[in-house]
Amino acid sequence: MFVDSADIFVSSGNGGAGAVSFLREKFVIQGGPDGGDGGKGGDVIIEVDSNAHTLANFRGKKHYKAQNGANGAPKHCTGKSGENLIIKVPLGTQILDFESGVVLADFSEDTMRIKLLEGGKGGLGNARFKTARNQAPTHAQKGIAGKNLHIRLELKLIADVGLVGYPNVGKSTLISTLSNAKPEIADYEFTTLTPHLGVVEVDELHSFVMADIPGIIEGASEGRGLGLKFLKHIERTKFLLFVLDSARDMDICTQFENLAKELGNFSPTLSGRDFGIVLSKCDVQAPTLDSLRALCAARACKPHFILPISAVTHQGTRELVFALFSAMSAQSALQS
Repeated sequence: MFVDSADIFVSSGNGGAGAVSFLREKFVIQGGPDGGDGGKGGDVIIEVDSNAHTLANFRGKKHYKAQNGANGAPKHCTGKSGENLIIKVPLGTQILDFESGVVLADFSEDTMRIKLLEGGKGGLGNARFKTARNQAPTHAQKGIAGKNLHIRLELKLIADVGLVGYPNVGKSTLISTLSNAKPEIADYEFTTLTPHLGVVEVDELHSFVMADIPGIIEGASEGRGLGLKFLKHIERTKFLLFVLDSARDMDICTQFENLAKELGNFSPTLSGRDFGIVLSKCDVQAPTLDSLRALCAARACKPHFILPISAVTHQGTRELVFALFSAMSAQSALQS
């Protein structure tokens, strides 16, 4: 099951208490203090797991705690440090403070690893408090308590290309044709209820990742339906591919205007994202491109390409792969 959000409580370990002890050995009449320090509590560490693609592992478990440090012992023995708690999350996960919503960490690189909470320090044993005036201290420090935090995990898929379109316009068929993804495909709206990722092979040396985002409807940016749940996955895609249905009752210009509006309302930065347009189901009805080109010119937006395709008959699909790769290569060249 695809799970893209979870809230959990995390706690670092408590520091162990210092020991109160005095040396007791044969022939030693008055042994000095020999209480050892307490061990440090375990830290809470979060790192990327490249094999994970969902937050499903966090379902059914709310509390995660690092190990406490052990107490100090006689003969100056320091308590054992508590084991760190290592939490693994998929690439693209954000860690937010549950109360304030502040982003604490953004795992956008597959080698990222952070220490979220420091374990408590161990208390000092009574041997540490021996002075010239006090040769036999009878007190030691308690360990410092660990820290607690209520966090929210939010997964936003990282992909090179994100498919944007109304429900049942052929996005799932397209990604299954171009890539190794195998989403459910059926002739009714909202077949896709979770995003899917697929790797598209350009040639033997080049490939890119495509994300099939569930269909967007009017009002999605205001939370209608599952709009906000779906739209957040588009934020991390480098290139947007609008999939417009040539055979839909709603004309392609209205489809594009509504989709662009919802993206802009959700995140203004998406309005400036590089994009291309495909007109799907051209085997059912041949589209007219002039009106769409005129609309783009009037909106002062310039798609990298406008292509009619049919994912069923594979018409134009290979041309689309090369057009996408060319657009992203040009994008990378500008950024470098």
